[in-house]
Amino acid sequence: MAETEDFLIRELHPEDDDIFKEPTRKRRRSDRDQRFRAFPSVEQSALKEYEKLESRTRRVLSNTYQKLIQSVFLDDNIPNSIKYLINRLLALIEKPSLDPIYIGLFGSTGAGKSSLINAIIRQAMFLPVSGESICTSCIVQVSSGCCEQYEAKIHLLSDQEWKEELKNLTTLLHRTEGPGGEEEDAWDRGDAAEEAVWKLQMFYGNGAEGKSYEELLRAKPRGKIPTSRVISLKAEEAGELSVKLDPYIRTQRRDWDGGSAETHIWPLIKLVEVTLPKSELIPEGVVLVDIPGTGDFNSKRDEMWKKTIDKCSVIWVISDIERISGGRAHEDLLNESMKACQRGFCRDLALVVTKSDKLHLPEYLRYCSGRAGTREAIQSQREAVLERNEMIKLQRNKILKDKLKRKLPADSRVLEASELVYTVSAQEYWQQVVLTEEETEIPKLREYIRRRLLDKKKRTVTKYVTEAFGLLLLTDSFSCTTKFPNEYLHMSGLRRFVEEKIQLLEKAIDQCFAHIARPLQEGIWNARSSYRRILGACLVRSRGNQGFHQTLKAVCLKNGIYASRTLARIDLNEAITQPIYEQIDPIFGRIFRSGKPTDGSALIPHIDAFKLSLQEKMTEIGIRNGWKYDSYKNTFLIQEISAILGGLEEHILRKKRKIYESLTTSVQNDLKPCYEEAAQITGKKACERMKDVLRRGVDRQVAEGMFERAQERMQHQFQQLKNGITEKVKGSIATMLTLASSPGDGLYKELADVKSEYKEMEKLHRSLREVAENAVLRRGMQNFLLRMSPSKAGPPKT
Repeated sequence: MAETEDFLIRELHPEDDDIFKEPTRKRRRSDRDQRFRAFPSVEQSALKEYEKLESRTRRVLSNTYQKLIQSVFLDDNIPNSIKYLINRLLALIEKPSLDPIYIGLFGSTGAGKSSLINAIIRQAMFLPVSGESICTSCIVQVSSGCCEQYEAKIHLLSDQEWKEELKNLTTLLHRTEGPGGEEEDAWDRGDAAEEAVWKLQMFYGNGAEGKSYEELLRAKPRGKIPTSRVISLKAEEAGELSVKLDPYIRTQRRDWDGGSAETHIWPLIKLVEVTLPKSELIPEGVVLVDIPGTGDFNSKRDEMWKKTIDKCSVIWVISDIERISGGRAHEDLLNESMKACQRGFCRDLALVVTKSDKLHLPEYLRYCSGRAGTREAIQSQREAVLERNEMIKLQRNKILKDKLKRKLPADSRVLEASELVYTVSAQEYWQQVVLTEEETEIPKLREYIRRRLLDKKKRTVTKYVTEAFGLLLLTDSFSCTTKFPNEYLHMSGLRRFVEEKIQLLEKAIDQCFAHIARPLQEGIWNARSSYRRILGACLVRSRGNQGFHQTLKAVCLKNGIYASRTLARIDLNEAITQPIYEQIDPIFGRIFRSGKPTDGSALIPHIDAFKLSLQEKMTEIGIRNGWKYDSYKNTFLIQEISAILGGLEEHILRKKRKIYESLTTSVQNDLKPCYEEAAQITGKKACERMKDVLRRGVDRQVAEGMFERAQERMQHQFQQLKNGITEKVKGSIATMLTLASSPGDGLYKELADVKSEYKEMEKLHRSLREVAENAVLRRGMQNFLLRMSPSKAGPPKT
């Protein structure tokens, strides 16, 4: 009995049976209809059909699971094959319906991220906006759900996390005499020091910047901090929640000492989650993330900043139309987004140009008159704006695509996108003085969101139903007491074949990873020859050392990284290793792509080839040895191979980030003593002495093999990934072969009869094709009707 407890304690609660009773169906259908309000009727119909398929599949799996649990409940010795089957059923039952699609809006100060979100959700001024100044002070996630009210959760730094930041802030502001008793240089606060003073005064009050770390630990904060470190807000109307939320997410002015208690705990806030009730515009399952452009001085917030970027499957780089043509901030945002495509889950990247209605007509007409071949029929502001926007799209699309081609594999999904640039206007979306609603392209972004969710739902449900069908095939065959021929038990040929193929897979993975060896070595050579120039550029400021002393100290306190709300992000470790990444980026992208293999450098196709060869061999041996008597089990095993090896892709994606960042992590660890020494420097000419310590420290580490150690650590991470893949494959396939070799006579005769569940599952599996065909027909009819409808007229000419 003890042997069964591991999975018996996970049995569904009896009261959960109620979810399958008829009286609740109307309520559930109503909820489902509400969740799909964001979609046009054609897409709603498709989603409802897929939702129904998934719901009925979960019901069949739950009924099957409960029958099996009841049939083996009193058994003392349950075969491993039955344990495997029961646990697989439970895993499918508990599998989330759909992982959220995170769409990151990534932009610098005043770019219009919050205004864009407000327009997309059709709630003017919901998130705070204020033109050119920094407004949103932390990561804000906006999604819709099944709640009846508007809700928000404000997550605060833990007590330990705040103590860590407090220590860094006070160290940054600490002014002492130098080693020889001389006073420190005349102190000119830089950006880092200004922000530290601002935070301390906001949290503790005026004069806090002059107190020590120990004194501030004993001081009482101005605001009330909940013990849970989470603040929950609710409101019936969007405007009401917006008013409550504003003090927590709006960046407070540095010259302002007023405000409420909510304002005073602002420095503790690390994340805000906002949930809208059943939105007609944003479907449930999509999360819009307002991401500040440069990270944060606090380690926890900065880590969350990077992880948030990496978990986004879509990134929109937001840039004001007046700043689109240059500037370091814009380029930094694009580079960080392209890194997310390398190290994270990002598959789609686009440039969203905001404030696209801004245009000075006389100036534009004069510009146009000097261009050859320019159309001369511009009669209005609207025509000029539309022409200029189209021109920007063509130009920026080419520039962005060229940048992506240099960083990513040629067959990357993002390069296949028909549109990489959108020109939007949140202001015109509300006013429609110059542009129509369609011409603001806000509806186009909504359509993109809906399409992504619909496509993901189709793929997820198709995979789910197919996997469930395979399990029911096997379960039904286990319930059968038919005697199978002895040839079925002869699995040694398949086992030998699997062992040989695993060895070939290991060699293929080695060959795949070997493609990065030469670019990695070339990158090391480039880094050795250029690190002094790069470091020197990072340590020079146009104003000299004025105000840079404290910024450099902040960089050293955070082991080479400083993230400011107003200045570009500084990362010395990343800058020093940039020549290596320039060499390996295209190869790294090819290794982790999912397209067809060309030169053998892609990892996923090797796993797909292993899966296909295993499935083909299993079918071949099955036919030769009489598996036709147990085709259900054969079909299940083939499908189970797909499920097992398909799960490897997610495992690989999770490991990818650690591999990609291993170079900068290694360099940061090697330079940590150097940063710590520089951070302690005070007194006369402290800034120059800090720079000198950094230069000498980097020189010493490079001479001792810093870049070579980084190379070894990345190669070690690749080796660990290979070992993890082969271990998972060996373990899972061994369990499957144990299932295949389990005798069919007498072992399963006590199992419950699940023929009715199998028949229902068979019908659901057949319905997949019908649902897909219906969706295609509806989409075709919708497109036909749209083509036949008259085009919308624009606003009056201005």
